[in-house]
Amino acid sequence: MQFDAVIVGAGPAGLMAAETMAAKGAKVAVCDAMPSVGRKFLMAGKSGLNLTKSEPLATFLAAFRGPDLIRDIVATYHNKTVEDWARGLGQDVFTGSSGRVFPTAMKASPLLRAWLTRLDAMGVQRFTRHRLVALKPDSAEFDTPDGAVTISAKAIVLALGGASWARLGSDAKWVEILERLGARVMPFRPSNMGFNVHWSTHMEPVFGDPVKPAILRAGDQKLQGEFVVSKTGVEGSAIYAVSAAVRDGAALSIDLLPNMNQREIQNALRAPRGKNSVSNFLRKRLKLSRVKIALLNEICRPFPADLSKLPFKSLELPIAGSRPIDEAISTAGGVDWASLDDDLRIKGANVFCAGEMLDWDAPTGGYLLTGCFATGRHAGAAALKLLNS
Repeated sequence: MQFDAVIVGAGPAGLMAAETMAAKGAKVAVCDAMPSVGRKFLMAGKSGLNLTKSEPLATFLAAFRGPDLIRDIVATYHNKTVEDWARGLGQDVFTGSSGRVFPTAMKASPLLRAWLTRLDAMGVQRFTRHRLVALKPDSAEFDTPDGAVTISAKAIVLALGGASWARLGSDAKWVEILERLGARVMPFRPSNMGFNVHWSTHMEPVFGDPVKPAILRAGDQKLQGEFVVSKTGVEGSAIYAVSAAVRDGAALSIDLLPNMNQREIQNALRAPRGKNSVSNFLRKRLKLSRVKIALLNEICRPFPADLSKLPFKSLELPIAGSRPIDEAISTAGGVDWASLDDDLRIKGANVFCAGEMLDWDAPTGGYLLTGCFATGRHAGAAALKLLNS
């Protein structure tokens, strides 16, 4: 089969590369190893598809960790661009109180259907159950249920994902293929993930309880949000937001009373305890939830005689490592930027890379998806330049 370009990986980055090229008349094939396209995209939208985040561009770009090039790329296809793109597919969006932007339908499936309909109209051909096994200068070779298949193309765009959620297709089995091309691949690390804490049995009644409101601090990061105490440790949006710093060795401390200062806490605890247990006294005087009291009991026993000396404002969680990489929402690591030029092209090859397989990182909250859209568009536009050269 002969195409102008073959896109390998049918997630957000790959589909955006395909759209960018097909919109200019290129004959494009999209191949994916899974039986259907966009599986991780659909999973991301299972509880509400967070497309991007509405905030000033400088603030938005600061969330991306990596070389300046990743921020430069996102600056050309940013949060407002993604909103306009979704509306162009007939999917209205709204901004939540946290600034996160969602499709009005909330789910990913209506957006994906509309997107695939547009790509079909552009002539993009999709091939599923096509697992990449080799790259040649002008072709890609695949293993399929019907045997080996070779697709010839002048440009190849890879959007193969990172190393988390292997069951959805992001299994990093492409590393050896790229290393044969001479590309360097940095080791993968979990990102946007939960952490292990070796709880005692006394914590079991609060497993699943949200800790809110709370302020989390890790390294130079500080944010207000909520997280969940789980059987294995801690997880949730606020934990994910500081996960990179904690993964890299920063201690994680929690302000359990973000709406009270230390003097207010001292004043509240001056009242006589009477016959109340310590837990009941703290609940009544400080309005602490049962999960916050459980955390104090778990970490701070034996309590000091002066309860105001408890670390309500800086409770350090005893983190015991991150959850397995396959449970992570995303991964850091991937194709080293030194192996690429500014077009995201592997040096010395007609192969471009996009999406999470690149060595960049960002928190959840719309940043990850926007980064995938932006790098997919950038790689697609660069591949068009190659076709037209």
